[in-house]
Amino acid sequence: MIIQFSNQSFPMIPKAELFAKCQEATRKDVERAFGVLQARFAIVKNPALTLDKTKVGKIMRACIILHNMIVEYERDGYTQYNISEFEEGDGSRSSQVDMSYSTETPTNLDNMVGIRTHVRDRRIHEQLKNDLIENVWNKFGDQN
Repeated sequence: MIIQFSNQSFPMIPKAELFAKCQEATRKDVERAFGVLQARFAIVKNPALTLDKTKVGKIMRACIILHNMIVEYERDGYTQYNISEFEEGDGSRSSQVDMSYSTETPTNLDNMVGIRTHVRDRRIHEQLKNDLIENVWNKFGDQN
């Protein structure tokens, strides 16, 4: 795979190529799901810049639960699924998630600029991206 920026082409290494493929598939799924929630719940459609992360998380979780309840009600019954059909890769592998990032940061207009600057830090972005590339490669790279 080759990525093209303006008139230059850059060949992708296999790790980056696999990451791009996984990211594209995941992005489509998230955008589709978020679009469904936005169409159904006005609170998801409106900006949430003044809410803290905990409240946004609770609102999203509630909307997802309500959406699933509506879908099940409209389907007129419950269906039992074998969740192993939806699992990807080797189920014995585990992901390590860094839980040290605080979600307790109070959000107000004074610190929103600082939070935005922190989120958009190029160095942090590149480190997180490289960590994700390695994680995707370790999980799915040897299956090709």
